[in-house]
Amino acid sequence: MDNSMDKQHKDGEPRRGRPRSQAAERQILEAVIKLLEEGVSLADLSIERIARTAGVGKATIYRRWAGKEELYVEVVRSMESPSPPPAGRCLRDDLVTMVDSVRVRGAAKQSSALLHNVFAQMQSYPTLWSKYHSLVIDPRRRLFDDVLRRGIENGEIRAGIDLEMAGDLFVAPMLVRTMLRPGRELPGPELAERIVDAVLEGLRPER
Repeated sequence: MDNSMDKQHKDGEPRRGRPRSQAAERQILEAVIKLLEEGVSLADLSIERIARTAGVGKATIYRRWAGKEELYVEVVRSMESPSPPPAGRCLRDDLVTMVDSVRVRGAAKQSSALLHNVFAQMQSYPTLWSKYHSLVIDPRRRLFDDVLRRGIENGEIRAGIDLEMAGDLFVAPMLVRTMLRPGRELPGPELAERIVDAVLEGLRPER
């Protein structure tokens, strides 16, 4: 993917101009989705084409996103279900909420041909895939780690566990059920409770 059109400050930070217009942002995101629905590939999308379809100038796009990668990530994020924030009152409930959000996103990718196609294309572009992970996946992972740390501090999870591995134990079964078994009936929300209860049983302090 061509990064030559990315515009940044000298210190490497994305260029930011006037305050954002939500209407303009929505026009731009909808323009990208429209082009993708018409069969335009990520490789063939250009800032000029997006701007023309959205009815805005290129500068309007660059004031909001440093380049195409950030814009594409924002488009994908806009098509995904937002992750509900943990309430912070009960470790089990927070974990169930977060694991079930994985199920909801996985179901959306299975049922949306456009979203499934975009994800398949994204994985062919290492820079774009890395940007998606840094802007979308990593913040979710840090949130998961924060919830697990709180569980350790409250004595609900034993100290000394590997947070990254523990997070994988909660998320991986849901990913397998929702994304790696195409053609099967998608699981219901009760699966999140079953996964969380099973994993927590192995992470609780020894009595």
